[in-house]
Amino acid sequence: MTEISLHILDIVHNSIRANAKKINISITEDLKEDKYLLKIVDDGKGISASTLKHVTDPFTTSRKTRKVGMGLPLLKHSAEQTGGWLKISSEIGKGTEVTCCFGLAHIDRPPTGNIASIIYQLLSAFPEIRFVYTHKTSNGEYLFDTDELKEALDNLPVTMPEVRKFILEMIEENLREIKIAP
Repeated sequence: MTEISLHILDIVHNSIRANAKKINISITEDLKEDKYLLKIVDDGKGISASTLKHVTDPFTTSRKTRKVGMGLPLLKHSAEQTGGWLKISSEIGKGTEVTCCFGLAHIDRPPTGNIASIIYQLLSAFPEIRFVYTHKTSNGEYLFDTDELKEALDNLPVTMPEVRKFILEMIEENLREIKIAP
């Protein structure tokens, strides 16, 4: 995967397949520590301890349609290329936490990609799931919560062109405000 946003989409789809009803996505960009930290936490069905031991093996997957799962192994590889790491913890019936650290300024760190578009795609495709997206930098913090958005929209469908444009512009503008210089 060429962008971190695509890794996010892949992991979130794993959470959705695990019947998550709430998914927290957080990104922290720390210049002082030279870390780009990505964390995705869900309240899905969780992963057994025996499966968890092999979850970054590309030949381990819970899918029945194919015998390989490349998302987590690729994420781990991308992080390790930058001096970072991947950690996954899970408990059956309680959910899963995927935490990944990249070297923020490392030349091999994939670009972030279009986070606003990914968040919008998720909320429009899975309106029954609560997504909470937090992005922190040394310039501030942005919090996007689909429950708060739905309340503010007063039942307007998020798929309306005007609403879609509003959501994308809102996320993009808030991310620009906290952006740190490359």
